[in-house]
Formats: sequence, structure tokens, C-alpha cells
Amino acid sequence: MKQTALITGASSGIGRELAWVHAETKGDLILVARREEALNQLRDELIAQHGVEVVCIPMDLNEPGAIERLHTEVTSREIEVEYLINNAGFGMHGLFHEQDWATDEAMIHLNVTVLCEMTHRFLPGMIERKRGKILNVGSTAGFQPGPLMAVYYASKAYVLSFSQAIAEEVEKLGITVSVLCPGPVDTEFFDRAQAKQVSMFKKGDTPRNVAELGYRSMMKGRLVVINEWRLWWIQNWINPWVPRRTMLKISRWLLET
Repeated sequence: MKQTALITGASSGIGRELAWVHAETKGDLILVARREEALNQLRDELIAQHGVEVVCIPMDLNEPGAIERLHTEVTSREIEVEYLINNAGFGMHGLFHEQDWATDEAMIHLNVTVLCEMTHRFLPGMIERKRGKILNVGSTAGFQPGPLMAVYYASKAYVLSFSQAIAEEVEKLGITVSVLCPGPVDTEFFDRAQAKQVSMFKKGDTPRNVAELGYRSMMKGRLVVINEWRLWWIQNWINPWVPRRTMLKISRWLLET
């Protein structure tokens, strides 16, 4: 397999579109997600349209030992992962104390632990080969706390911080690490998060636009990528100057209305 990209959460949304963008460059793919039927359908479409090699690995990454099994399967096939795209994740909307703890715990594990372990297992191979690129899918949620989506916002803050730190560690080793931080995107994410009623989530960018930006930015080795200039301006020039309590109230208001 050539120029192989491994994409988690590849069966829908941004992950699915990232698979299409990569296939258009004639790069091969390893697609990972829970939904086997959706993965197989995507594989067949990609092969038919672009003639690339596609390996589907249906797997719940939250299961104990899942990442180790995934890494073992990839290495046993003697596939070199050139591009690691950590896209899998989910969120939930509501008051923290009213949320089901098992759901929040699963969110932390998938958004944080799985992303870290994926990076830990596949990064050494890149360092040995002195080439490779990692794209972690974060969110503009990672730039501030999010009352009513407290765990999700906190998990994306971790992704933002972790990605930048690792990028600095590997900068001189031939590896780049990028973190894609989109605002609202028109995917099934907000249905699963039970947040479709929130006004700012009713309109979002398209998964294709976000995937194209994320992929281009990964290839250029850009560090932090935000998909809208207004969001970039707010996060970099407004938020740092707003008093903390005021920011919390604004953030809650946006998630309530």
C-alpha cells in the first residue's frame, strides 16, 4: 500500500470526507469505525472511483485492548501508516451532574485516551522512517470551557494542548502534527450529542469543506487550523481578553439558546 492514511471514525461526517480527499490523491486507506456496513460501502465506492487499496477494520475503539489489536493487525499486514488521522469522537449536551457517567467516561476515553494511544503506537514507526504526518481532529470548543458540554469541551482542550506539545517534540524528526479545530459542522454529531436544538449548531460548515481544509493543512504541516476566519479572530484576539467569568456566561448562553 502506498501513502497510506489510517482514519478513525471514518464511516461518516468529517472522517468519511477525509477518506475521499485522500483517495483523490491516489493514496491508500485504512478505515476504522464501528459500523461495518457503512465502512464496506465506503470502501467499495472509493475503489470503484479512484482505484486505491482500502482496508476496513470495523472496531469499537473504546473496547479494552482495541488499539493494541488494531496496531497488531496493521503491522501484521506490513502496512506503513504515513498519515494518522485521529478523527473518532463524540459529545453530549446537558448539565454535568445530570449526565450518565458511563457515557461521559466513554467520551473521555474515546476523545482523549484513544487519541493518545493511537499516537503513541503509530508515532514510533514514523520516527524510525523519518517521515509521517498526524492530524488530530479537535474543535474550537477546545479554546474555552463549555458549560452544558463541560466534558466535551474539556476533552477538546486536551486534544489542542497535546497536539501542539507533540508537534514541538517531533518537529526536527521529519514528522508534523496538526490539530483541526472546526466550529459547528453539519454532521450527525449534534444529533448524537442531543444538541440539535441549540441555535449555533443548526447551521454549520460542510464536512467536505472542513475535510479539505484539514487535509491541506496536514500536508503543509500547519499547527492549529480553524475553518472560519471569524472563529479564528474570536479565539485568538477576543477570547484572551474577555474576563473569565464573562466568558463562562457567554459560553453557557451560546449553548442554551
